[in-house]
Amino acid sequence: MAPPVGAARQPGSVDESTLRVLLEVSADGLAVLDRDGRFASVNPAATHILGLPAAELLGRRAPFPLDDHPASGERPSASWSAPDGRRRDLDYRVAPLDGGGHAVWFSDVTDALRQRERLTAIVRAASSVADTASLRATLDAVAREVVMTGNIAAAQILALDDPREELRVLGMAGFGDAHDFTERLSACRRLGARMHFMDAFERGAPVVVRHRKRVIMADPSWAPLHAIMGYPDWDGFAAVPLVARGHTVGVINAYYMPGEDPGAGSLAFLEAMADHAAVAIDIASLMAQTRSHERRRLARDLHDSVVQQLFSMRMQAKALRAQLDGPDADPARVRRGAEELAELSQSALADLRGLVFELRPLDLAERGLVDAVRAHAAGVEARTGLVVDVQAPPGADLDLALDVQEDVYRIVQEALHNVVKHARAGTVEIRFRRSAGGGLAVAVTDNGCGKGRAAGEAATGGPGRDTLGLVSMRERAQRWGGLLTAGPRAEGGWTVGVTLPGPGTRRAGTGEGRNR
Repeated sequence: MAPPVGAARQPGSVDESTLRVLLEVSADGLAVLDRDGRFASVNPAATHILGLPAAELLGRRAPFPLDDHPASGERPSASWSAPDGRRRDLDYRVAPLDGGGHAVWFSDVTDALRQRERLTAIVRAASSVADTASLRATLDAVAREVVMTGNIAAAQILALDDPREELRVLGMAGFGDAHDFTERLSACRRLGARMHFMDAFERGAPVVVRHRKRVIMADPSWAPLHAIMGYPDWDGFAAVPLVARGHTVGVINAYYMPGEDPGAGSLAFLEAMADHAAVAIDIASLMAQTRSHERRRLARDLHDSVVQQLFSMRMQAKALRAQLDGPDADPARVRRGAEELAELSQSALADLRGLVFELRPLDLAERGLVDAVRAHAAGVEARTGLVVDVQAPPGADLDLALDVQEDVYRIVQEALHNVVKHARAGTVEIRFRRSAGGGLAVAVTDNGCGKGRAAGEAATGGPGRDTLGLVSMRERAQRWGGLLTAGPRAEGGWTVGVTLPGPGTRRAGTGEGRNR
């Protein structure tokens, strides 16, 4: 093999045999190409990288474009299809030789590029889980990131609560038009099709099946899905379970291109993506529970206040009509009844407005958190007779984003609701103050029967089981990197406290701050 042009040599310092040995032991591929760009000479490392012996490489056209001159500082790359069907990505350098031809140095960077692609996909998937409100949109995005890694042709994210129940497809990419995939998959299941991803779900461990496509396409029990499964060019298959808080909630299926084996690095990537998908499913479940809890509480409040007052108004109106229809109607009694009816309607209207505000406190942006809490406290006082004292330093909520204010408002709202429902208290103090680092701390303290309330209501990890209300409050606090505490006071009563870090230390918008 001729030495590359430009190699520094002093006459007689390195003989040809020494140079030949150096070329033989090099870990990088070295080759000489003729004028037509065909291999004329290769070293052993080149045959190893390209997967062919020297006898089969010589005379074969090389994959390196000799007329492509990248900008200074750029590293050109070329793609090579190995005999086993695998694509290899090669970084190379090329230099012209005296008398025609070129010398080429190259190395295999396939694994490094794929690892970079996988890390990029993991970061984008984390961003999708943090920022997308729709679960299907989030998991479709995760599936697309899986497919974009280069060696995976298609991917699915399936949710399953019980192996006997119907599967739900929550994310998919690479299958083209597959809008009825769930129905077709259920039909295959009824026909007795062997579904290896169920093994991953039940074992809680990855499952790899090589050359899976040919088996599926030859199996009549998979016939309902042949049209969809036959579209992508794939061969091997891997399924990885989705695990959230110790429970398997589904699987992620990856369909590998021909010649691509799901090795350890690829499985580690799928497991990372499965973690993001599991977090998204878990968050959606918790949010659904929270919304259901809030709807039930709103229904109770409507019944306990507005509905009861409307019933009283109806009875009062009937009584007035009876008086007016009587032969000896007393104008003074009718007037008093009408005034009572007006008072009832005014009270019902105030309660209804308060409940609508609780459903969505739209004027937080105008009034601010503290004034919104004061308005809510006034409504609670009017409905229940509970004395609620709100204390706050000036500008306590000036630097809080609207989303943060709403979550703090909901925490205070839930804490007050629990006081009314459980505490048998006469007074409540809601205190806003600045915490260390410029953050915000809010405490809701009552003088009720704190020591008699369930130990499970403590939000600090003590014994017992958290109530759904406390789970909701804690989730809202943790969304912004905050801490929620709840428990009885030594002098009696109960305190719920939330502490949020300063704006510079909040984790909102990151995977850690918003997902767990």
